Amino acid sequence: MAASYDAILFDFDGVLADTEPLHCEAWRRALEPLGITFDWELYRARFIGISDANLLSQLAALAVPPRAVEELWRQFGFKQKLFKEMALANPPVPDEVRRILSSLHSHKIGLVSSTSRSEIEALLSAAAIAHHFDVLVCAEDVTNLKPDPEPYLLAARCLEARCPLVVEDSEAGVTSGRAAGFEVIRVAGPWELPAKLRSKLDGLATD
Repeated sequence: MAASYDAILFDFDGVLADTEPLHCEAWRRALEPLGITFDWELYRARFIGISDANLLSQLAALAVPPRAVEELWRQFGFKQKLFKEMALANPPVPDEVRRILSSLHSHKIGLVSSTSRSEIEALLSAAAIAHHFDVLVCAEDVTNLKPDPEPYLLAARCLEARCPLVVEDSEAGVTSGRAAGFEVIRVAGPWELPAKLRSKLDGLATD
């Protein structure tokens, strides 16, 4: 018999939307004037699922010569502008993801992301899926980001959920959800989400 979940808590980047390549390109273009270069392979291996502060700390140390993190932070506004322009022009949320969100009427739905609220809200609106979420927990809402359990614990508390199901793509996110005491399913990307989530909810998966 399938487990009974009273809420479903989704990560955003890499789960509902294929935004990570856009984040990578925005950071690459924003930091290039400082002489910092990296490719998608490095970004995918080291920077997905971590906070912007952690990402910039690592990139500052990788720079030749090393840069002060404060220099990189000055490019944050430019990075956000680039990301929004690319994402809003073509919201990277597959139709299959939109359809499964529309089918989850019997569950409370939360979004738990380490991304800033301004980026998340703009994308949810552009993709026409904002109305599906009962709560958003974003970077500004917590003291400790993933892999700390605080973001998922806050979302569950806001929804008064005792047994939520977490859907994540990154190691940091999986660690956060499990540390909160919740069951987690991991997806490789939004293309995998609909079938894997439906199997779990139908009691067909054997995680």
